[in-house]
Amino acid sequence: MRVCVYGAGAIGGYLAGKLARSGVEVAVIARGPHLAALQADGLTVQEGGGEFQVQVEAAEDPRSLRPADYVVVALKAHQVADAVDGIRHLCGDGGAVVTAANGVPWWYTYGLKGPFENRRVEAVDPGGRIWAGLGPERAIGCVVWPAAEIVSPGVIRHIASERFDLGEPSGERSARVQRLSQALIAAGLKAPVRPRLRDDIWTKLWGNCCFNPVSALTGATLGEITADPELRALCRRVMTEARAIGEAMGARFLMEVEKRIDAAGATGAHKTSMLQDLERDRPLEIDALVTAVLELGRMAGLDSPNLASVHALVTARARVLGLYGQA
Repeated sequence: MRVCVYGAGAIGGYLAGKLARSGVEVAVIARGPHLAALQADGLTVQEGGGEFQVQVEAAEDPRSLRPADYVVVALKAHQVADAVDGIRHLCGDGGAVVTAANGVPWWYTYGLKGPFENRRVEAVDPGGRIWAGLGPERAIGCVVWPAAEIVSPGVIRHIASERFDLGEPSGERSARVQRLSQALIAAGLKAPVRPRLRDDIWTKLWGNCCFNPVSALTGATLGEITADPELRALCRRVMTEARAIGEAMGARFLMEVEKRIDAAGATGAHKTSMLQDLERDRPLEIDALVTAVLELGRMAGLDSPNLASVHALVTARARVLGLYGQA
C-alpha cells in the first residue's frame, strides 16, 4: 500500500508518521522549513512520553511523486480547491481521496438520498472545482479526532486521541475503506468504518460551528465560554439551530444540547482551533465550519438567525484582520 499525505502539518504529519512506522510506504506534501526538515532529518513524532523518527518521501510539488492508493488530504478546507490538480495526479487511475478536514466536506451531498442529493455546497467547493476535478466517487470521508501540534520543523507532538473515523459517502463497507481502516489500526490508531459517517461529521461540526466563531470573537476558552451565562445561552441557541439543519439533512444526534455544551466546558482552558489560528495570524476556517452550515440550512428552507449573526461577526473580523480563509 502506498499513501500520500497532502498537507503534512500537525494532523497529517502525525498520521504519516504512524503509518510509516508500521511499514506503509508513505509520501508527504509539505513546504518551507517543515519540508526542508523532513527531507534532511525525517519525521519525528512525540507521543506517550517518548518519540520515534521515520523517513518519508517528501516534496512540495505533487507531480514529482508517484501516484498512491490513498491520498489523505489534510489541508484546511479553503486550501483544497487550489490543490485539485496535484491531488488528481497523486490519485492516478484508481486512487482514493481521504478527506481529513474539519467541517462540511465538499462531497457531503454525494449520494445523499432525498431532495439534497448531489447539490454542491458552494461554501466549501466554489464553482464546483473540487467536485468536477476529483469526482466525488473517489472520496472516502474521515472525521479527525486527534489533537497534535508542530513543535518545530519536522517534529510533531501528539496530544490526545488516536481516532480517525472512516466511511464511504454511501455507507457501504467497501473493500477500499476496509483496507484503509486495517492499515490505520495496524499503525496503532483507532479507525472504525462508520456506516453513517455524516452523523459523526455532525457530532464534531455541531460544536465547531458554534464554539469556534464565538471563541474567535471573544478570545475566550471553552471553559470560559460555557461558564458565562450569556455566552452559554447564545451557544445553546446557535446549536439548536445547527441541530435542526443537521436533522433536516438526515443526520442523527445522540446527545442533547446541554450535555454537548457541558462536554465542551469540561475541556477547561482549551482554545479552539479557530482562536489558535487567529492568534497565529492564520486564515480562519469560517466557510467549512459555519458558512457551509448556513448554506445547508438554506437548502432545507430553515432560518438560523443566531448562527447567521455569529457568522456575520466572525467573517467581518476575519476580513478586517486579513484572515478570511477564501482570501
